[in-house]
Amino acid sequence: MKKKTEKRAKREDLRREYDLSKLSGGVRGKYTARYRAGTNLVLLSLDVAEYFPDEHSVNKALRTLIQTRKGTLRRAVTKK
Repeated sequence: MKKKTEKRAKREDLRREYDLSKLSGGVRGKYTARYRAGTNLVLLSLDVAEYFPDEHSVNKALRTLIQTRKGTLRRAVTKK
């Protein structure tokens, strides 16, 4: 029968593939400023992404949609 202390010792040992020398030089809070700036990342579905090669084309299409929607809202309000 194995003792509990033997099991604990095995869990605390690091595996050979963990090279702690590669972990040095880390910078705490490296991306904090970007996070606080409010970066907004949206992933497009593959079928939608086929039509938009870059972020500029996506923004242009969305701005056009916004302007179209605003025009529709104005016309609906004036008809009353």
